[in-house]
Order: sequence, then C-alpha cells, then structure tokens
Amino acid sequence: MERKLFTALQGEHAQRLNDTLSKQGFRRSQNVLYRPSCAECSACLSARIRVADFEPNRTQRKVLKKAGDLRRNATSPWATEDQFALFRRYLDARHADGGMADMDIFEFAAMIEETPIKSRVIEYSTQAGDKGRNRALSAVCLTDVFDDGLSMVYSFYDPDLTDLSLGTYVILDHIAIAREAGLPYVYLGYWVPGSRKMGYKSSFSALEIYKGGRWQELGDPRGHGAELHPLSMDPIAEQVARINLPEARSGRE
Repeated sequence: MERKLFTALQGEHAQRLNDTLSKQGFRRSQNVLYRPSCAECSACLSARIRVADFEPNRTQRKVLKKAGDLRRNATSPWATEDQFALFRRYLDARHADGGMADMDIFEFAAMIEETPIKSRVIEYSTQAGDKGRNRALSAVCLTDVFDDGLSMVYSFYDPDLTDLSLGTYVILDHIAIAREAGLPYVYLGYWVPGSRKMGYKSSFSALEIYKGGRWQELGDPRGHGAELHPLSMDPIAEQVARINLPEARSGRE
C-alpha cells in the first residue's frame, strides 16, 4: 500500500519551501509537495542529472539527431485544447489503466495551471503538411524552475512518433535548457530499482539519487535492491525529524 508524506505549498514563501524540500526528495503536484513514505519499502528514489557532467551516449546522440526538426516553445502554465488532445492520446496508448486515465479537461487544466511557484509549459512541435506551413504539437512538459535546476513535473508525447524517442528527447533538451541557464541539475522524478518503466532514467550519465538523507551517484542500478526490503524504511517520526525547512524570516525582513 502506498503512503506519502506531504505538505501544502502556498503563500508568499511557496517558492522557497519548494526549493528547499525538492533538494530532499520531495516532488510537486499542483499546490502540494510530497515524498513517498511507504511502511514496507523505500524503493522510490528521487533522481536528478548533474548537468555539467552529463555526456550523451551513442543512442542519445542518435535521438538528438533524429529529432533535430523539433521546435521548442516555452510558455506560461496555461492549458490548451491541443495539449489536452495530445494528453488523452498519450494516456490511452501508454497508461490506459493508470491513475490518471479518467482525467477530464478540467482536471488537466488544474494540473497545468495550479502552481504557486515559477513554472513553464514547454511544447515541442514537428513539421506537418506540405512545405512546413503547419506544425503539429508532438510533446509537452510541465516544468518547474528551481534555484538550482529544472524539475520535469509531467511530460507526455505523441504515441505514434515512437521512432523519435520523444520521452528521451525531452529530457535531453531540458539538460540543454538548464546548461544554457546556468542551472546545475535536471530533476527527473522518482527512479525505482528493478522497475521496467523507470529503467530508462538509469541510462542517463551523471545521474544522482537521494538516498540515506543525501544525494549520491547512482552507480550500478543493481546495487539498490535493499530498498525493496520491508525493513528498509525508517519510522515516519524519524523521517519528519530529519527534514530541513527554510529558515523563518521576520516580517521586517
């Protein structure tokens, strides 16, 4: 059974709270910050890429070349009908039995627009039609901007364009954006040892995971099986006690 530790993300200091807790393995969902805290395992490990040390492998270089025609457009967090249509196609093809399968357009808009921090929607379009007069929306990523990096909150893409490896491409492009902006990390969400769906994250070099209260190199993915053991999780009171919160400031400051 899944269990999460969470807190509300609101008020004038929401950005500072988000920056602080995200460095400790938390993730944002609308106006809530959460971190898995299951009673029987600690397998969900927050993952991030160290931008300065990242080097694409041969497969990733091919992806960059193959998707070279994609056009990026960064916008404010505002939902559109085109985004929702692509989102529905993606869910129906890839996650038809998942927890988001029944989301309607209003819930989708809330996911995109309800953000108390600095967020962007980054769209990727491919050429369509004759002479490139029109472009089709092919991938979308809701991205948070931290003081130390970019966080890929949720991404989805055209399931018919499997040859472009759009999921991989969007991550590679976020690394490029972070490098251009001088930001040291790209946060990918959670990586789970042994999970086939999460396995692609371990293919990125310079990958770190938040484990044992600190960020550390992933190393051999097979070396993290102990996190699946029922005794791997510390008591919830100890977890809460170790969380560092941003320092309170007086009203005069």
